[in-house]
Amino acid sequence: MSLFQKFREGWVRPALFFGNNPISLAGGAITSASGVTMIGYWLVEFLGLPNENPYLGIIFFLLLPALFIAGLLLIPVGVFLRRRKLQKAGQIPAQFPQIDLNDRIFRHGLDIVLVATIANLLVVSIATYRGASYMDSPQFCGQSCHVMHPEYTAYKISPHSHVACVDCHIGSGAASFFAAKVNGTKQLLEVSFDRYPTPIESPVKNLRPARYTCEGCHTPTRAYGEKLLVKSSFADDEKNTETQTVVVLHLGGEDSLSQLSGIHGVHLGHIEYIATDPTLTAIPWVQRQNHDGSETVYAASALGATVPQGEHRLMDCIDCHNRAAHTFLTAEDALNRAMSEGAVSPDLPWVHKESLELLKANYASEAEASTQIPQQLTAFYRTQNPDVLASKSALIKSAGEELVTLYSQNVFPFMKVTWGTHPNHIGHMSYPGCFRCHDGDHVAKDGKSITQDCAACHNLLAVDEAKPKVLADLGIQ
Repeated sequence: MSLFQKFREGWVRPALFFGNNPISLAGGAITSASGVTMIGYWLVEFLGLPNENPYLGIIFFLLLPALFIAGLLLIPVGVFLRRRKLQKAGQIPAQFPQIDLNDRIFRHGLDIVLVATIANLLVVSIATYRGASYMDSPQFCGQSCHVMHPEYTAYKISPHSHVACVDCHIGSGAASFFAAKVNGTKQLLEVSFDRYPTPIESPVKNLRPARYTCEGCHTPTRAYGEKLLVKSSFADDEKNTETQTVVVLHLGGEDSLSQLSGIHGVHLGHIEYIATDPTLTAIPWVQRQNHDGSETVYAASALGATVPQGEHRLMDCIDCHNRAAHTFLTAEDALNRAMSEGAVSPDLPWVHKESLELLKANYASEAEASTQIPQQLTAFYRTQNPDVLASKSALIKSAGEELVTLYSQNVFPFMKVTWGTHPNHIGHMSYPGCFRCHDGDHVAKDGKSITQDCAACHNLLAVDEAKPKVLADLGIQ
């Protein structure tokens, strides 16, 4: 007997006989239906038709592939169950029904089975790849789970919006992938049983060190030099008086001679600290490794010689740039930026004072805020400045819409995220930031303290000045 005949007699004929059962037939139907549906969606996606609904991705990249594989598994399960049932009843035939390859219909049936098997293998391969790719997409990370709405909103308008979430939060390698899936399963259970934290805890405890994330794009050994920063502020008077602060930041870094300087150079890889609160804001103990290899410990005066209990960290990028991809502004900073860009017109009298009050008011939901803020702003001008409402109604409407945008980008009542919930450690104006260590209270044994000299990090060229001369000299204003 030839090999083909053995295969036909020992496998094909029994499979066809036992496969004629409701479970296997249902499995074939499920697999066919889900496979055709997935292929149709892939073709639509290939044609470039828009898809902004994150739940479609869950259906077509996760649920349908699982249903497709489940249907495939039902086919051998049905074969096994029917064989066992017939075996117990003693009804397995001594000879299975003949397979006549001369029968044109039967041959076509085998051709269909062969083509379907190849197609199934291709669909499973593509679905597995697309499912894994979808789970690594920012859309899946940010939109599939409603509790991530604040973080995803901030991510979309951040300078890192082109960087995939997994590049920082997972990374490469099997170990990182496994750890991420374990953590993802934990988060899924928290959401399913309504046990998730509100707001999302920050900083992320299991985020990889900066050398595996930030330094993939940003070279720590590069000398960044100086940076000119111009910041506008508006007063709460009728004219919304604008003033500007002009600062030259000494970013520094490591130059071609391996000399460290400036903000980056001074803090580059040789500062350790202990934080005693979850947000890493309270830092009573700092240790610096000096150029000669010795170490200097600076401790808050209240500690004495005691080493505090807390999280011990080697300072890297995210200890200062802690909200690099998920920045939430204060109401003041958000409004000042919008007014400096003209999105909220400074030509509207009292608009800074009134807008700030509206942004900081309590609203039960984002929907309520989006309704109340424009209405209240219009009502203010209707009652207090009807002439302005008549002549500048378009500016008032535009201002109201921008205030709603600012609110929706920074405040999320259902997650208990409001102005100032997540501190940003860059700078020291809105939050302690630099003053976590540079407060004059961190003193070494020799009596020297961590410097508070402003010039160590920046030069102030103008502070809250109306039309600073230095900007005119630079040709900026």
